[in-house]
Amino acid sequence: MTEQALRIISKELNLDRIAVQNTLQLLVGGATIPFIARYRKEHTSGLDEVAIGNIRDSFKRFNEIARRKEAILKSLIEQDISDKELIQKITTAGDLAALEDLYLPYKLKRKTRASIAREKGLEPLARMIMAQNVPDFEFKADRMIGKNGVEDLDDAIAGARDIIAEWISERVHVRSSLRRLFQTQADFVAKKVSKVEDENRTYQNYYDWSEKVKRLPSHRILAMFRGEREGVLKLKIRPLEDKAMELILRGVLRHPSVTEDIIEKAAADSYKRLIAPSLETELRKELKEQADKKAIKVFAENLKQLLLAPPLGQKRILAIDPGFRTGCKVVCLDEQGKLMHNETIYPHPPQRESKQSIKKIAQLVSTYKIEAIAIGNGTAGRETESLIRRIQFDRKVMALMVNENGASVYSASKVARDEFPDYDITVRGSVSIGRRLMDPLAELVKIEPKAIGVGQYQHDVDQKVLQLALTDVVSSAVNQVGVELNTASKEILQYVSGLGPVLAQNIIKYRNENGAFNNRNELRKVPRFGAKVFEQAAGFIRISDSDNPLDNTAVHPESYAIVKQIAKQYGITIDQLVGNAEVLKDIDPKELVKDGVGLFTVKDILEELLKVGRDPRKKFDFFEFDASVHRVEDLHEGMVLPGIITNITAFGAFVDVGVHQDGLVHISEMANQFISDPNDVVKLNQKVMIKVVGIDLKRKRLQFSMKQVEG
Repeated sequence: MTEQALRIISKELNLDRIAVQNTLQLLVGGATIPFIARYRKEHTSGLDEVAIGNIRDSFKRFNEIARRKEAILKSLIEQDISDKELIQKITTAGDLAALEDLYLPYKLKRKTRASIAREKGLEPLARMIMAQNVPDFEFKADRMIGKNGVEDLDDAIAGARDIIAEWISERVHVRSSLRRLFQTQADFVAKKVSKVEDENRTYQNYYDWSEKVKRLPSHRILAMFRGEREGVLKLKIRPLEDKAMELILRGVLRHPSVTEDIIEKAAADSYKRLIAPSLETELRKELKEQADKKAIKVFAENLKQLLLAPPLGQKRILAIDPGFRTGCKVVCLDEQGKLMHNETIYPHPPQRESKQSIKKIAQLVSTYKIEAIAIGNGTAGRETESLIRRIQFDRKVMALMVNENGASVYSASKVARDEFPDYDITVRGSVSIGRRLMDPLAELVKIEPKAIGVGQYQHDVDQKVLQLALTDVVSSAVNQVGVELNTASKEILQYVSGLGPVLAQNIIKYRNENGAFNNRNELRKVPRFGAKVFEQAAGFIRISDSDNPLDNTAVHPESYAIVKQIAKQYGITIDQLVGNAEVLKDIDPKELVKDGVGLFTVKDILEELLKVGRDPRKKFDFFEFDASVHRVEDLHEGMVLPGIITNITAFGAFVDVGVHQDGLVHISEMANQFISDPNDVVKLNQKVMIKVVGIDLKRKRLQFSMKQVEG
C-alpha cells in the first residue's frame, strides 16, 4: 500500500491514518474482519467490523482506479503522448469520472462524424471557427470545396461543426460542470410505454412521474429501472436544456464573432448527441450504484437481525409444515434437532380429519416428551395454530408460529438431501421449521442468504456486491455468537473466521473418525489446519465440555497466559476464576497491561470471563397473533392488533398479523414524529401493535399504522 492510498482512504472515511495502515496490513496478511475487530483492537484503535469493512472496500476502489490509471498511461505512451501536465493530472485524479474525462480526447474511437470530417481535411477550418477571430473563414472554407469529398460550403461548415461538437464534448471543465448540473438538477422522468400492457398495474404510480434526482429515494429508483427493463416504462434523466446550454456556451464562447452562430449550433449538437447521452448513462450508473448500496444495506441489516434472532434453545420440538389438500407434515425432533418421527395429518379441508389429528398430535407430544410446537406461517398456518390451541396436552407445551421463508429452498438443496437421503422434501421442510425455532442461526446458514427473502429489490441489485455483503453478515453473526465445535454442521463451520468449506469438511471428517474434540489445541491435528488458520479461528470456536474451561469462551488461546496470571495472583484455579464476579470486578484492567497486551484486550478478557457460556443473542420472547383474525376478510379499518415485523425496507416495514399476507407500515406511519430510517424504529421479528388503515383486496395490499399504538 502507498502513502497516497493511506491518505485518500483515511480522508474518505475520516479515520486515523495509523489505524487504517495497521488494518490494511492485517487484511493484506490474510486476517479476517471478525478476527481483526475482536482480537486486534490495539492495532486498529478499536475499529468495529463496519469500519474495517469500509477500509477493505475503499482500498479495493483505490486499486481499481490505480489499475485504470496504469492502463491509460500505457495507452498514452503507445500514442507517443508525453504531455507532463496531462500525465500529472491523470496520476493525481481521485475518481474514475475525472480520470475518464482527462483521457477522453485521447481515447481510441471508432469511426465518428468528427473523424470523417477530419479525413476530409476540415480540422483547420474547425480551428478557425473556434478561434473566433478569423472574419474571412468562409473565404478560406471555399478553397476546401471539391477536395477530399467536400461538396460545398454547407458541407464544409457541417463537417467543421462535427469536429467542434466533439471537441466541446471532450473539454474537462465542460463535462465536470455539466456533470454537477445532472447530479443536482436533473429530472427523473418516467412515462408509460403505450403499447405495453402492465397487467397487474405494478408500475401504475410511475405512468407519468417526474422527480428531481437528488430527492429520489433508492426504492423508487430500483422500481422505475425495473419497469424500464420490463418494457413498461420509458425513462429520461436530464436537467433543463437551457441551463445546460448556458453552461456550455459560457465555457466555449469568448466574445461576439461571425462564427458565434456556428459554435452555438455545434454546442447544441454536442450536448444532445454526445454529452447528454453520455452523462445520463453515467448518472444512471451512479444512481443505480447508490440505490443498490442502500438496498443491500437494508437487506444486510434485516439478515443480521434474522440470524441473531433469539433461539428457543435445546428443546424437544414438534414441527408442522401446514397444508390443506396435501395435509400437514409433522416431525418430532430431539434436543439436538435430530429427527425422531414423521407423519402426515389431514385436519383441514377437504379431508377435515380434525379429531384424528388432535388425538395424533396429543399422542406424539406425550410419547416424545415434546416441549414446544413450531408451526410454519405459510398456507393453513393460522388454521393449524387454532387446531393446536384446542388440544389438552399432558404437559406444558408452547405453540409458536415460525417464519418459513426459504424452508422450501433448504428442503430441495443438496445439503438437505445429504442429511436426509431417505426422506422427501416435505419432511425436510418441517425439520427446517423446527430447527429454526431452536436455533435460527444454525439453521438459516444452510440457506442461500438471498433466498431468505428479507430485502427489497434483491434481484435488481448488483449480485456480486450483494453476495459479498451478505457473506460478511453471515460471517459476522456466526463469529459473534461462536460455534460449538462438537455439534456444528459443515454449513456453519465454513463461516468461522479463517475456515471455509474445505477446512469445515476436514473438521467434520476428523470428528467422525476420532470422536469429539477434547480441546481447541486438538484442532491442529486436522489436515491443513495450520498456525495461521488456528490464530484466525480458535477464538470463535467453543468446546463446552473441554478439559480447559477457557475453550468455552471467546478468550483467544494466545491470551490464556493472562488468565493464568490472574488466577495465580488470587490463589485460585482457572475453573474458580471463570464466572467469578466477586474477583473479576475488583481487578483493575490497567494493572494487567504490559508489552504485547493492551487495554482493549484485557477489558475484553475480563468481560468474557464474567459472561462465560452466555449466548449474546436476546432472550426468546413468546408471541401470539389475535385469535379472532385468520384471513384478510377478518380485518377492518380501525382495528388494532398485534403483529410481528417480517421485513424492513427503505420506505417502511412489513408486518405479519396472521392473515397470510403481510401489510405495510409506511415510513410516514411508523411513529408520531418524523423518521428517516425505519431501522431507527423497528427491528426484524419485533412484536408491535398496529392499526389497520387500508385494505385493498383487489391489489392484495394492506396498510397499517403504528402511530399512537407503538409498543
